Amino acid sequence: MQNFKQNLKNLDLWLLGAVILLSVIGILLVSSATASFSGGTTQVIVQIAAFIIGLVCCLFLAFYDYEFLSSKYLYIIGIDLFLLILVLLIGTGAEEVGGNSWIRFGPIGIQPAEFVKIGFILSFAFQLDKYKERINELPVVLCALAHIGVLVFLIMQQPDFGTTMVFVSIFVVMIYMAKISWKYILSAIGAVAVAFPVFWFFIFKEYQKNRILTFLNPEMDSQMSGYQVMQSKTAVGAGQLFGQGLYKGILTQNNFLPAKHTDFIFAVACEELGFFGALLIVGLILFIVLRCFYIAYHARDHLGAFIAIGVGTMLLVQSFENIGMTIGLTPVTGITLPFLSYGGSSMLTNLIAIGLVLNVRMRHKNLNFM
Repeated sequence: MQNFKQNLKNLDLWLLGAVILLSVIGILLVSSATASFSGGTTQVIVQIAAFIIGLVCCLFLAFYDYEFLSSKYLYIIGIDLFLLILVLLIGTGAEEVGGNSWIRFGPIGIQPAEFVKIGFILSFAFQLDKYKERINELPVVLCALAHIGVLVFLIMQQPDFGTTMVFVSIFVVMIYMAKISWKYILSAIGAVAVAFPVFWFFIFKEYQKNRILTFLNPEMDSQMSGYQVMQSKTAVGAGQLFGQGLYKGILTQNNFLPAKHTDFIFAVACEELGFFGALLIVGLILFIVLRCFYIAYHARDHLGAFIAIGVGTMLLVQSFENIGMTIGLTPVTGITLPFLSYGGSSMLTNLIAIGLVLNVRMRHKNLNFM
């Protein structure tokens, strides 16, 4: 009980408060985006339920020692592989919007790759912590590559390029913070440059190529792939400074904006809340990400630091991908905006991830990681 009270004093209320505020804004935006849907209240109820369940999980994990969780890394890796293989066998979804990435139980659907992100961060953090003194030995590097390689291979079979990029980004940042040698970094950059033509001609699906080409020139396919980006840009600009008002966005409420409650929820925010509303959202996301990195810097040990860095990177890359595709800076990948986009799996994953960071913060001893 004494340890519980001490940990409670170390609960990062700033981080938790920012997450709750952002999630509440997300629920309001989902409510507005689905107001024109038949039975749109269902999505709102699902989002609220996911938020409540996720918040309970977040607070539970905040008090559950991350060292014990990470020590079960072999079980975590096994569960990750099981989920990703299972979704390939019984997964559902439309390939044009990201592949067969869902497992459905009646009206309830889960996206396994979302939860695998948490498993990867925990297990890879343990791996880096265990071998941090030997990180530049070739067998250790190959083991790390095998860890991410198997997961990426399975995710690409769905296929889900957006989620793949999130996993790769988490891996790169975490292993960089483990002080891997630049010779491996430069070798990896060279390998990617050589492999890209192979992926373009033999791996990428036609719709994935179209997304990249449309990103470079949305007008080339204004009726199909480019339509989403063009409508999204229009909605972003239509909001001006103060927005048209919640539930009053012309493009949002008249269904001119595709995937408005999921992929393009930020466009809804810009149209209905305006520049200042969008600025608040971006500010909250940046605060949460920077808080994760701050907690990593002051973590008790390398394991906690790696976990917080992994979570911060996950949220940063997903936010950049999603907001970027909304305003035409990145290709459309179907990635969700953390805490804002509709989706129970996404909401649960992000809140669980924050729970891990709160866990690291509670057990800090003001010892700098760097």
